[in-house]
Amino acid sequence: MTKIYISYILLITAIAVSAQETMKKELPYYEIPEAPSAYTAVTVTARMIDGLGFRYYWATEGLNVEDLKYRPSTEGRSIAETMEHVYGLSVIILNAAKKMPNDRTVAHEQPAGKELRAITLTNFKNASELIKASDDLSQHTMIFKSEKGTSEFPFWNQINGPIEDAVWHTGQIVLMRRSAGNPYNSKANVLLGKVRE
Repeated sequence: MTKIYISYILLITAIAVSAQETMKKELPYYEIPEAPSAYTAVTVTARMIDGLGFRYYWATEGLNVEDLKYRPSTEGRSIAETMEHVYGLSVIILNAAKKMPNDRTVAHEQPAGKELRAITLTNFKNASELIKASDDLSQHTMIFKSEKGTSEFPFWNQINGPIEDAVWHTGQIVLMRRSAGNPYNSKANVLLGKVRE
């Protein structure tokens, strides 16, 4: 009986480890990537985006359908609507990293559900990689194209605008999911960028 019990425990542990390894490979930011060796404008900026990605990963991990509907008040955004907003910010961040305009003259299809989360995380990852490969942040302006014309903002506005706004709203998701009764995994350590065992 004891051998069966020990075998069962070992099997469950192996399945849990395997599931965590699969989860790590499926989406970026289960953990924050290794830090660059040098502190430069581009590596620090990329690390800010990585920190955002890690927070967003764990803020949105394990949300259920009821959680997504939760809103703090009738006027406030729901968790799902807040995730849609963060997705929009991730597109702006990625477009600046790609040196591409945000074209508001054409309709863009917005992903939903798990795809929304996956694309948002991938956008953060791709933006971080592109910024790390850059040698001049001033080349990554934010450009908005609309029916009224084109406006352009320096990268400074990218930091205090979409990047910090996405951090802000990710924190709101954490707060709302706690209020909804499904707190995020407290083993996700934002200081270390890793998950405590």
